[in-house]
Amino acid sequence: MAINFNLNDLQAFRAVAELNSFRKAAEALHVSQPAFSRRIEKLEEALGVRLLDRTTRRVSLTSVGRDFDRKVQQLLDDLDHTLLGIRGVAATRMGEVTIACVPSTVYYFLSQVISRYHERYPKIRVKVFDASANEVLSAVSRGEADFGLNFVGGKEPDIEFKPLLEERFVAACRRDHPLAKKRRVSWTDLGQYDYISVSKASGNRLLLDQALSGLPGRPQSIYETQHVTTMLGLVEASLGVAAVPSIAMPDADHPLLVSVPLYDPVITRKIGLIRRKGRSLSPAAQQLYGFFLEMKAKRGKPAKARVAAPISAAVDQ
Repeated sequence: MAINFNLNDLQAFRAVAELNSFRKAAEALHVSQPAFSRRIEKLEEALGVRLLDRTTRRVSLTSVGRDFDRKVQQLLDDLDHTLLGIRGVAATRMGEVTIACVPSTVYYFLSQVISRYHERYPKIRVKVFDASANEVLSAVSRGEADFGLNFVGGKEPDIEFKPLLEERFVAACRRDHPLAKKRRVSWTDLGQYDYISVSKASGNRLLLDQALSGLPGRPQSIYETQHVTTMLGLVEASLGVAAVPSIAMPDADHPLLVSVPLYDPVITRKIGLIRRKGRSLSPAAQQLYGFFLEMKAKRGKPAKARVAAPISAAVDQ
């Protein structure tokens, strides 16, 4: 006798097994809850076993369901790998990948990789969750993002961190600012001007505060923002200077802004890929993750971020 269920029913089962919620699973598959429930009922009737225990508060796998879940996950992953590897089929393959990232990585990494990924898999939707370092880490830890681009996570026991880039902090100022004429700027020099910083909730702020602890004449902020992009807007408006990661700066030919290397001390951070240990990525997410690793291999291990030179570098004052 033929078993009367299909691929959609298996995908529905995997979704509820992963999310432990009929509502969330139905939303993830973009179907109504009644339609989703019918898929699960159809699958259980076809197999003649109960796969899920349901109460008004929670959904959990039965012992048979747990064993079936492992087999279904392997089956769907194998199918996805096969389809993604077939030329022509890959172009029509549909799916979704969620990547979390700190905003400063969008221009340097994300835009280039996503563009290449989209060329190969135009039907796979990529969701970008751009947030603070701590929020990116939490999203990956909780499974809300498949993986992330971050500068924190290397010391977390449940997170795997693969470095991609090492960059230094630079002084961001206008081209008509006195600091723009220097080859490099000390942190004490930076403290002589109105200083713009990110808030204490920022991972960059924590990194800088730790590195500059006890430094005489360290910069004290006049303005605070939530995001580096906002800081640069204030710098562009002549409200002060800022210390930012080098990859957050616009190109060297920007009409108003310039970056100057900071020293005494030189402060760097490592940007890397983060993912949960012991949890395999979906084939679509694994392909995107692999594109980042390929870019790292082409640029070096890890790559060094370019620092835009100031417009006048003749004198180091």
